[in-house]
Formats: sequence, C-alpha cells, structure tokens
Amino acid sequence: MAVRSNGTGRKRRRLRPRLAALLAGALLAGACGEEPVEIPLATVGADNLLFDRGNTALQEGDWRTAREYFLQIRDNYPQSALRAETRLAIGDTLEVEGTIESYISALSEYRDFLALYPTHPRADYAQYKLGMVYYNQMRRPERDQTETRNAVTELELFLQRYPGSRLINDVREKLREALDRLSENNYVVGKYYHDRKWYPGAIDRLETILDEDPGYTARDAVYYHLADSLSRTARIEEALPMFEQLLEEFPESEFIEDATERMAELRQGAAQREAAASSAENVTENQTANR
Repeated sequence: MAVRSNGTGRKRRRLRPRLAALLAGALLAGACGEEPVEIPLATVGADNLLFDRGNTALQEGDWRTAREYFLQIRDNYPQSALRAETRLAIGDTLEVEGTIESYISALSEYRDFLALYPTHPRADYAQYKLGMVYYNQMRRPERDQTETRNAVTELELFLQRYPGSRLINDVREKLREALDRLSENNYVVGKYYHDRKWYPGAIDRLETILDEDPGYTARDAVYYHLADSLSRTARIEEALPMFEQLLEEFPESEFIEDATERMAELRQGAAQREAAASSAENVTENQTANR
C-alpha cells in the first residue's frame, strides 16, 4: 500500500507543474488579447452589435480582434446594410497592421469596395486609402521610388474623381509630399553629378525636376546647382537668369550668398571678355586703316 501511495504522490507532484504551466498559459493568452465574442447568427441586430464591437476594438488598437468582428459581418450577413462600411473597416485594420502582407490585403479590400460600391458616399475615402497605403510605404529619396509613384497615381486619381471631397486638402498635402520625394530622388542624383563635376549629367537631372515638377518645394537648391552647372559648361546666358530666379523666388534661401557671388563672378568675366573682344576689334580696325 505504501508503495502505491508513494507512486501516486509522485505522479501528482509531476502533474502539478504541468497543470500550473497550462493555467499560466491560459492566463497569459487572456492578458494578451481578448478573443471576439461569438454572437448567434439569429440574434436580432447581430450585425450592428458586431460592428459596434469591431469599432471599439479598433479604437483601442486591437486591430486583430476588430477584424474578426468585421469579417463575421462580411461573411455571415450578406443582406446587412453595414457590409459596405465593413469592407472599409477591414481595410483599415489591415492598413494599421503595417506589414507588407497586410498592405497588399488592404489594397485588395479598398479596390473591392470601389468595384462593388462605386457610387457609395464613402467611395472617396476608399480612393484616399488606396493612396495612403502606398504613401505609408514610400522609401527614402535615394531608394527605389515605385511605391511613391503608385501613391502619386492614386492621389491624382482622387483629385480627378472627388474634387468636392472633405478629404481634398489632406490629399493635396500628401500628393505634394509624394511629388517632392520623387523630385528629391532626381535632385540627389543631380547634386551627386554636380559635386563630381560631371555637369552634363547634373543638368539633365536638374532640368527634369523643373520640367516635371515645377512646384517642387526645394526649388532653390535646384536653381542653384543647375545654374552653377550651366555656368561651368559655358552656358552663361542660361545660368544668369537661373541665379536671378533663385534670388527672386527664395530671398531667404541658404544659397543666396553663394548665388550672389557666382553672379558677380560671371558678370565680371563677361565684362572682361567683352572688353577684350572690343579691344581686339579696335586693333584689327587700326591695322586695316594703316595698310
């Protein structure tokens, strides 16, 4: 009897740590996030209840739980008046997740919304979010700008389709930032060429900015390095107006002092060349007269 009693005791002692571990795991899971409460399909107003709970979870930053509530509406209530809003909400939970995979899924949700509900009052929001998903993935100026170009495409499409939207000002601001990023990409390369004295390459890149994005926020830097590159390739007549434009449009620019000095040098050089040419012409005329 004693042997059986000791064996049972040892088994119980071995089970206790396992039971404690299971209980701890359950408590930890509960602390990490609450599972969505299942609501019977036949419940009156279940879709509204699910939608409210999803929005509450989303506002609390629990986007996974929020998505589960919204997915229940999308998948189980085909006649719900909230299905359109639910698709947008699912997209929002995916966007805020912020991973490559979730961004791809968010784009799919917003595009599906626009395809299914093109005249919905919140169609402008879906188009705005398409632009923002790409905007949130924009890289530094020296990196690949595919996502930036996609953001520009979607935001410009927004301006064409929804000129009266309440989101218009934010879209214009984000579009300007995206266009600036593209222009800055060209500027980084152009300045690199300028600093290494490959002026034809610098001129090509910097002129591209002014041609494609005349509203670039940092045009003063473009004006200065383009004018300087032109001046160093004997294109003085093009360089001087560019320096003058810098002074006129950006009187507080960090390049004002350098631009003023370069203009003075170029004008002095031009005056000296003109004087030398005039002197040479006089000498030629005197030689001709003495013959």
